[in-house]
Amino acid sequence: MTTIYIDAKRAFLNRRGLGNYSRDVIRLLTTYAPQNQYCLLTPRYNGNADLFPNDCAWINTALPKSRCNVLQPKGLWRLCPSLWRTYGCTEAIRQLNQQNGDSNNPITAQSIYWGLSGEVPYGIRKTGCKVVVTMHDCIFMRYPNLYSPTYRALFARKVQYACRVADLIIAISEQTKQDLIAFFHADEKKIRVVYQGCNNRFREPITEAQIHQAKSRYDLPERYLLDVGAIEPRKNLMNLIRGMASEEIKLPLVAIGGKSAYAEQCRQEAERSGVRILLRHNVDFNDFPALYKGAEVMCYPSIFEGFGIPILEAMCVGTPVLTSTGSCFAETGGEAALYANPDSPQEIGKQLKRVLTDNVLRAKMVAKGYEQAEKFTDERVAQNLTDLLF
Repeated sequence: MTTIYIDAKRAFLNRRGLGNYSRDVIRLLTTYAPQNQYCLLTPRYNGNADLFPNDCAWINTALPKSRCNVLQPKGLWRLCPSLWRTYGCTEAIRQLNQQNGDSNNPITAQSIYWGLSGEVPYGIRKTGCKVVVTMHDCIFMRYPNLYSPTYRALFARKVQYACRVADLIIAISEQTKQDLIAFFHADEKKIRVVYQGCNNRFREPITEAQIHQAKSRYDLPERYLLDVGAIEPRKNLMNLIRGMASEEIKLPLVAIGGKSAYAEQCRQEAERSGVRILLRHNVDFNDFPALYKGAEVMCYPSIFEGFGIPILEAMCVGTPVLTSTGSCFAETGGEAALYANPDSPQEIGKQLKRVLTDNVLRAKMVAKGYEQAEKFTDERVAQNLTDLLF
């Protein structure tokens, strides 16, 4: 039996990509390698099911099991939980490993520490654990103008340290692997690419009634285009709007994401250019599969990503995908997606119009999408992860 300590902060507290990835990894490990002991480290958790995002309800049944528990700050560390995650948790891990060892050699437990979001605690090597870290992207290095100098310096330091001390670096795409080598001189021999999957709800049958209910719940029209993700400059919603205007595409665009100043700028641009945009915030995760399925096209014109999970989600439900050239997008979308230069609104508009007007192309994209999605099933992802870990 192996004890696996998992940085689960984002599994508990994050509703976006890093949270989804963390929850999926924990779900896959507890499902496909249940013989191990899992210890989920989080700076905050009160045992209340309401703490979890809706797509994480499964964890409430997993946690009480004898082989899955939660480790939180104790004592004075409760006053500074973030510092506990970065520094203090290593002593707790070391003590737990000692309990599983013997008096002659206190650290004999077979154990792994896994940082799921690009960082590991300082001093983690002293715990006796094998150190694993998942790296998602190096966007803050490629596009420094999108981040504050403080953020860049902090995360560069964390990534540099994690790459140096890790025994195994899991990159979620070949693009991320190459960026780690280019920006941080990471040891290529330690890096393995393991693509992520998506929540299985996107692989379940979706009825017309479910689609109708989701549309009604968010006051959506019968036909629409869909854009999913944080509404921020990197996601490039502005150029999608301009591309729609250039080709006079009249279908409404539904953009799902949080409120932001950029979202308001996009709304104003849409109003000026005659594009109808429907901004929807606080959408229940349970409704996402039906909203994807009900869309004519899922548009993902992001400038750069580590994997691009909405591409996979859309392919799973049979919705054609228009995404960007470059970055990791072809790794995820393969031959199923259609691609456009994210810096060219005109190209985005032309490619979008192709999907909307060419029924043969559309049918081909849907069929290839289902085929491409099979590369990222639970079974494949779990097998790839467990082959590396154990």
